[in-house]
Amino acid sequence: MKIGIPRAMNYYNYYPFWYGFFTYLGIEPVLSSPTTKKTVSMGSEIVVPETCLPVKIYMGHVLDLIDNKDIDIIFSPSHQSIEHKIYNCSKIRGLPDLVRNVVKRNFLLIEPTLDKSEKNQGLYQYLYESVAPLGITDKKLIKKASKAGWEMQNNFTAMMGEGMSFRKAMKNAINGRYVSETEEDNKKYPVKVAIISHGYNLYDDRISMGIFDKLEMLDVKTFVPENLTLKQMENGFPVLDTTLYWANEYEMTGAAGYYLVDKKIDGLITLTSFGCGPDSIMIERLTRFAKKYSKPLLNLTVDEHTGEAGFITRLEAFTDMLIRRKRENIVKTYSGQFGDTKEEKQLKNQAANF
Repeated sequence: MKIGIPRAMNYYNYYPFWYGFFTYLGIEPVLSSPTTKKTVSMGSEIVVPETCLPVKIYMGHVLDLIDNKDIDIIFSPSHQSIEHKIYNCSKIRGLPDLVRNVVKRNFLLIEPTLDKSEKNQGLYQYLYESVAPLGITDKKLIKKASKAGWEMQNNFTAMMGEGMSFRKAMKNAINGRYVSETEEDNKKYPVKVAIISHGYNLYDDRISMGIFDKLEMLDVKTFVPENLTLKQMENGFPVLDTTLYWANEYEMTGAAGYYLVDKKIDGLITLTSFGCGPDSIMIERLTRFAKKYSKPLLNLTVDEHTGEAGFITRLEAFTDMLIRRKRENIVKTYSGQFGDTKEEKQLKNQAANF
């Protein structure tokens, strides 16, 4: 038996768990192809224009599974809330309803609901609903499968926390491996930047336009929310003088607050999709507090029409600004300490060539 999983939205957070869970039960997870221009186009054609880019892409991936990979069972869960009164955005909550109404194909939609704000809608009920339509109702077996899923998910989380790239961590996790990223990165980076975004924006190369590769070419070391522990992200909320309401505030507000006061981070980049209501609120707050803490911030907003040339130009300009700023801080901090000496001249030359 095969089950189709769209390579979009929550795939970037939870696929190792789903892979381990379904595989243990003898079900083969089949992923849609990586996002292309055609994926975006197909999804955009079947939803209203105001729909955010990640959801348009999600619909394109559903169509890819059905039309191109011959899959007639689609897994599309509804994640209402991840904790008591901590909710996801309406589009994530209603994702299976949208799929059911706009994808005009003959297929079976598996649509379990996870809602920790309601009774009888917890994790095991969610997992039961994930496989009961396929004839699997043995609850003991389902619990054993969940353990297999959590083992892969925990390995993935640990490897991402150590700074491993998303692709490498995902590959190791679904192959049942945990590989410790202990090697030191001996390359010297002029600046270090934290990228604040959702996994479905950040790790989809079509949406992010390969932002990691572009920043690496600019000699920028990057940090992401997945490098932080849950406790570190929770410590970020007071920095922005807010509390948790949206489920995705951990990776947005929490991570932003933590990196905002992290002295090793020279600047922050936010990557959001045009038309995202919750993100617009969080970014507005982050912008105000970035000024308070004098931390440079670049807001990047993308949709299906965003051009790569302008994207690169803004990254280059931001990087140049960070380097100039760091150079000026070096001169301001140390200039004059050595007087009119050879050491003073060497320091000034070092700052000039930074």
